Amino acid sequence: MKKDTHPEYHEITVQMTDGTTFTTRSTWGSPGDTLKLDVDPTSHPAWTGVHRLMDSGGQLAKFNKRFSGIGLKS
Repeated sequence: MKKDTHPEYHEITVQMTDGTTFTTRSTWGSPGDTLKLDVDPTSHPAWTGVHRLMDSGGQLAKFNKRFSGIGLKS
């Protein structure tokens, strides 16, 4: 096996959307870093069965503003 071809494998803390945390091993970040999740099994519609329209960054508002003048002419 070649040396220095694999990333370092270390412990990190993962923080769920509800604030709970757990420790796991990963190649992400540096040892001791905290990975804060935006979507996890407690908030994703595929697991919860509840669909919420999330307009992060105002993308839906930006689209509506940009194309508000387009329509069928009578």
